[in-house]
Amino acid sequence: MRIDSHTNEKPHKEVALALPAGVPHLERVLHGIRIYSQKHGDWVFVASPETHFMSVTSLEGWDGDGVIALVNTPDELEVAKSLNMPLVNLSGVLENAGLPRVRVDYEEGGVKAADHLLERGFQRFAFYGLENVWYSQLYRKGFEKRLSVFDLKCEGYEVASSIGVKQPWRHGADQLDEWLTSLEGPVGIMTAHDPRGAMVIQACRRVGLRVPHDVAVISANNDTNICEFCDPPLSSVDRNGEEIGFHAASLLDRLMKGERSAPLETVLPPGAVMARESTNILSVEEPLLEKAVEYINSNIGSSFDVDDLVGVVGRSRRWIEYAFQRYLRRSPHRYINEARVKRACSLLSGDDSLILKEVASMSGFSSTRQMNHAFKSVLDKLPRDFK
Repeated sequence: MRIDSHTNEKPHKEVALALPAGVPHLERVLHGIRIYSQKHGDWVFVASPETHFMSVTSLEGWDGDGVIALVNTPDELEVAKSLNMPLVNLSGVLENAGLPRVRVDYEEGGVKAADHLLERGFQRFAFYGLENVWYSQLYRKGFEKRLSVFDLKCEGYEVASSIGVKQPWRHGADQLDEWLTSLEGPVGIMTAHDPRGAMVIQACRRVGLRVPHDVAVISANNDTNICEFCDPPLSSVDRNGEEIGFHAASLLDRLMKGERSAPLETVLPPGAVMARESTNILSVEEPLLEKAVEYINSNIGSSFDVDDLVGVVGRSRRWIEYAFQRYLRRSPHRYINEARVKRACSLLSGDDSLILKEVASMSGFSSTRQMNHAFKSVLDKLPRDFK
């Protein structure tokens, strides 16, 4: 480290980012780190000169000031603990790494994935995860916990992780095919992360299962390169990467300044479910309910209520209430509100020129006040906060 000869102080902090560049969900993490450093720190970032990835093990003997890293293996953990500088871990592979860590709430991510599939009327569920990988265990725990509220079961299938292991990329493909064909469909599946979700979609194609009609697939991280190159595109729970990066940089800054009371574990909520074609289906065994949902989705920009559904399906309001609760686990009023909020979110994300009054009208709300109330109920935030 170069020292200023006049002040004997370092002119800046050298920070190593020991995580892959070019991975979309990690690019958002890097963006959050960059935002923090521009506002709060005089940092110089160290990178590997020829590759897009700097491993923790490559930092052994480095004379820097701090590290933000993915510590995935025991070997990497050993080197990380030997470094004579603060390090913030972003990985959830190892449960008890003993390093300051910033991570997403994996369990809540599993809950969000379950809710997404429940909204689509699925009655059968499965989880495709990784053995001895902590974040996979927590995703599964949250997924199954949410399903248990409705006395729904989940079939599980776990395989050895490829982290730190040299094996063919198709390792275990035959076993995955066998597991998928053994499941009773239609079934909604969550996978531990996006690459495993892509593998499920590919396996379904091999064995003749239709996605999403026979198998709906949702994953985690929202790695757009993987999700959008799948056929069909893969739904995923966003990692909230920018917030993770910002908090990781903040924590590292405090550690480099000598703070001793910094938390060992910082847990942030996951982002939204990014719904794509792999879950774009309503899987219910009641044609009249499908008709009601189709009406809602087709007329979401217009003003209507539950009483209007009575005329659409030709059944009583009591029957409609029962059918929504039975198949979609929510009241028709709640379902309509959620659909309107999703429409409003799409408008807010796509056109900055729209004012809230226009968004409310285009989403079928009678007023901005009604839209505000629905946002608080569904998202626990106001439209202006989302925007």
